[in-house]
Amino acid sequence: MDDITALQHYLADEFSIHFNNRDLLAEAFTQASYVNEHPNQGLKFYERIEFLGDAVLQLFVSEYIYKRYPQLPQGKLTRLRAAMVCEDSFSKFAKECHFDQYIRLGKGEEKAGARHRSGLLCDIFESFIGALYLDQGKDAVEKFIHRVIFPKLDMGWFDHAVDSKTSLQEFLQRHGDVDIEYHLLAERGSENKPVFKVNVTANGQEIGQGQGSSKKHAEMAAAKAALDSLRQKN
Repeated sequence: MDDITALQHYLADEFSIHFNNRDLLAEAFTQASYVNEHPNQGLKFYERIEFLGDAVLQLFVSEYIYKRYPQLPQGKLTRLRAAMVCEDSFSKFAKECHFDQYIRLGKGEEKAGARHRSGLLCDIFESFIGALYLDQGKDAVEKFIHRVIFPKLDMGWFDHAVDSKTSLQEFLQRHGDVDIEYHLLAERGSENKPVFKVNVTANGQEIGQGQGSSKKHAEMAAAKAALDSLRQKN
């Protein structure tokens, strides 16, 4: 069984994806070094499809977070998208999907460890999305990234790009409205170095506490503590 046939079987078994155009899938997983070592086979490498896949991912992620965070201002939406649509994230997605096992490389690149480079893994993830879009259209791409990318929001992968209070609100209100309130429990320390202690409640039930040098920082800490606790329970 050749590499692309093995990839076809893997995608069918793992993601229920059945490519119609085998050549398109092969192109998405082929690096230029492999093409150079097989000059008589008329092969293509992934860079053109990667270009398309990058644009497709930008659009789908932008639309998803725009709808998911209706109160988030443009600047924070931009930071969140940048955290999701980047080399570090895409390389992790590619590794998680085991795409690294199916990349076609030249012998020199293989020996140099290219298969494990984050830049190449990112490129392959983007090129796969481009190929999937060309082969099966918008719905297939949406189904795939709803399984692979968007659940990472709930897992806290991108909390650094969105403040904890926003993340907690989104987490709690996935299935309907929840009354979220922050309460000042105590204020200690000196005038120059105050310490505020705050709790956060959901529908009247305490779900987290935190403290900080300002009420805002204490609320952020309480929200993070609540998020960590809720995620562990789930």
